[in-house]
Amino acid sequence: MSHATDPATDPGRAAVASAYQRFEPRAYLRNNYAPPRGDLRSPDGVGPWKLRCLAQTFSTGEVSGHTLIDIGSGPTIYQLLSACSYFEDITMTDFLEVNRQELGLWLREEPMAFDWSVYSQHVCLIEGKGESWQEKERLLRARVKRVLPIDVHQPQPLGGGSLAPLPADALVSAFCLEAVSPDLASFQQALHHITTLLRPGGHLLLIGALEESWYLAGEARLAVVPVCEEEVREALVLSGYEVRDLRTYIMPAHLRTGVDDVKGIFFAWAQKKGGVEV
Repeated sequence: MSHATDPATDPGRAAVASAYQRFEPRAYLRNNYAPPRGDLRSPDGVGPWKLRCLAQTFSTGEVSGHTLIDIGSGPTIYQLLSACSYFEDITMTDFLEVNRQELGLWLREEPMAFDWSVYSQHVCLIEGKGESWQEKERLLRARVKRVLPIDVHQPQPLGGGSLAPLPADALVSAFCLEAVSPDLASFQQALHHITTLLRPGGHLLLIGALEESWYLAGEARLAVVPVCEEEVREALVLSGYEVRDLRTYIMPAHLRTGVDDVKGIFFAWAQKKGGVEV
């Protein structure tokens, strides 16, 4: 695979980068994290399913350590609500400055920040530790130490001289790799690149779209590489992981709201094999 560092040398990646400059964080959040998709009252909804996958995996106690990197955070924080109890140093990342700014609003408790309290309440409910949602959010804010630019298509996704401590004990990534890759080979290469940030024996929790080819974020209509469960599994194995768990969720008809053509969601828990050179 090519490791060219100039997106202009790869028309597919250049097109993805160009389209993302029109990405509107608030439109994306409304489409996916406000009702109906953001309605967490139904246990069969997509939000409760994602939060349950993460909470159950962290509750095993196996995915823990000091440092965690969230790859391609976008404008969302829900993917770290369970993680923050198990890692003291969390790095959030995104390619787009507008998404990093959106994260900053929430981390600083600015009045304009998106309200994640419904998600925080739901995570506290399913974890059952007696923690209040306010305590949960305080802990997450305290443990996010930095928000950094990232480009998963570069061999060094965080650049040289990264401010994040490397290698990390764990990685989390939700709806990033398939959404920024023009084809399956690019998806595999992006996974290979982020795997270099993870220590041998470390864990990756990966959430993504199944059989999706586009989604909307305001004026931006963004292409996605459609992947199936077996392609995700194969990509993880090729990047040197043992797949510990791989689950799928089929998007029900009432949540197919016209903002994308997603058919389902996958959740993967994978462990980087010891001594594997990537």
